Amino acid sequence: MRGARLICIVALVGLSGCNVGNEFQDLQTYMDEVRARPKGTIEPLPEFQPYEAFTYGAAAMRSPFQPPVKIDLATQQRGSKDIRPDEKRVRQYLEGFNIEVFEMVGTLSNGEGMQALMRGAGGVHRVKVGDYLGRNHGRIAKINEASVDVVEIVPDGEGGWLERPRSLTLKERS
Repeated sequence: MRGARLICIVALVGLSGCNVGNEFQDLQTYMDEVRARPKGTIEPLPEFQPYEAFTYGAAAMRSPFQPPVKIDLATQQRGSKDIRPDEKRVRQYLEGFNIEVFEMVGTLSNGEGMQALMRGAGGVHRVKVGDYLGRNHGRIAKINEASVDVVEIVPDGEGGWLERPRSLTLKERS
């Protein structure tokens, strides 16, 4: 017990010899500068920039990740005023998606005829001849075991419309 008291006394004597006064001089200088500043000066708030809403208007245009189609103006087909999409009919669900997202994955056949299974737009969909597919008024014209033939009605750029055939082939082992 006496040894422990002796060690405490020696430690206190050793610590009392340390010079503590100059150790916090830089902190004291900073505090003096802060206290010397004039009271009541607050920096103004930064200017608030209101949010401007942006509406994306190029959703119906060609994807920038697909190569552009080169068209020779001399051989370009002219549209017809007789061909025109039926704007008054009720649009089907699969017309809200680009035709490029669909791929044929199979067929079904029953008494009503042949139907195709198309994968895209978040699932596998059953389509038949006469159904519409894609944003360009694409109507399914023919279904066989290996492909689905679609006829799209697209504008020709001069006020007329063109019928553009397209074939979606069966994708095997997907």
